[in-house]
Amino acid sequence: MNKQNNIKKSLAEKELEDFDLIFKALAHPSRRNILIVLRSRGGTMTAGDIVSRFSFAWPTMTRHLKQLETAKLITVDKKSREQHYSLNSVRMKAVIDNWMKWF
Repeated sequence: MNKQNNIKKSLAEKELEDFDLIFKALAHPSRRNILIVLRSRGGTMTAGDIVSRFSFAWPTMTRHLKQLETAKLITVDKKSREQHYSLNSVRMKAVIDNWMKWF
C-alpha cells in the first residue's frame, strides 16, 4: 500500500510541478498578451509577426516565447528559416478543466 501511495503522490507532485510551469508562464503580463495576440490572429503566427506587434527586442521576445513553449502553452513548428508559433488550445483547456475543477 505504501508503494501505491508513493506512486499517487509522485503523480500529484508531477502535476503540481506542471501547473507551476504554467502559472509561472502566465504570471508575466507580456506572455499573457502574446497568448491573446496568438488567439486573436487565428492561433498561429510566425515569430516575426509576433515581434512586430510588441516593442520588445528579439532576445526578450525569444525568452517569453521559450517560457510559453516550456509550459506547453504554445508549440513551435520550424519551417525553413521561419518559426511558426501556435496556441496549444488543448493544453489551455486542460489547465482550466484540471486546475479550476479543484475550486
